[in-house]
Amino acid sequence: MRLGTSSPLQHSSPEEWARNQIALGCRSVVFPLSSDDPEEKIDAYVEAARANDLLIAEVGIWRNAMSLDPEDRKKQRDYCVAQLKLADRIGARCAVNVAGAMGPRWDGHYRENFSDDTRKELVRMVQEIIDRAEITNTFFTLEPMPWMVPTSPEDYVKLLEEVNRDRFAVHMDIINMTNSANRYYHAEDFVDRCVRLLGSKIRSCHIKDVHLKEEYTFQLQECAPGQGEFPLRYYVEKMSALDPDMPVILEHLNTDEEYIHYMNYLKEVLYGIQ
Repeated sequence: MRLGTSSPLQHSSPEEWARNQIALGCRSVVFPLSSDDPEEKIDAYVEAARANDLLIAEVGIWRNAMSLDPEDRKKQRDYCVAQLKLADRIGARCAVNVAGAMGPRWDGHYRENFSDDTRKELVRMVQEIIDRAEITNTFFTLEPMPWMVPTSPEDYVKLLEEVNRDRFAVHMDIINMTNSANRYYHAEDFVDRCVRLLGSKIRSCHIKDVHLKEEYTFQLQECAPGQGEFPLRYYVEKMSALDPDMPVILEHLNTDEEYIHYMNYLKEVLYGIQ
């Protein structure tokens, strides 16, 4: 597997960006630019990654392509297409978004997220973005969320079948799908289920941790690696067994210092490096 982070770390040039990633122990990266950036700048970062054997794991999208406002929905889908084209151009393993939310918060939880009509529109949205982008070197993926489709490996399998596009694949965020007592207490079994059902389709993974709070009702809290109880080494070993170049990306920390600290923690836990 190729460990990486979602942080570009503070830098002043593509070469410094790549050096900082390597010094931290990264072997994969989230691409730090967008389709709006100048082509020559994009090319410089791609070259810096290649020169340092940094696999470009993901191009992020992070927009609500299911927006209830028609004008905004078109704008966000256009951005999805542009980001997917960027991922294809630079040879990223995937471009990743979430399914989208049926309310004012772009990644929010709403009952309508799970309606039959929403699912049908989600399928059409994914098909539209892939068809418009005409990609050949990358894949479009959706990060699972606790409160929008897909929330389980079984649901992801169903969505893959419904979309029916070769360039639609899987982004794995095992913590986002840990949303019940059963998955929390039987985490290894849940990892195995994900591998069995989705393994060949997984293009990139996120890593963080989850903690069960001592409060009513049942409350799971996302946290930094080692601050929760998830069997992270087991998870990473299973992802690595699927593909020795599988990206495993540390995310959702607040500062460069935190990324450095928890990256060092992961290296110790996963590799035995202190």
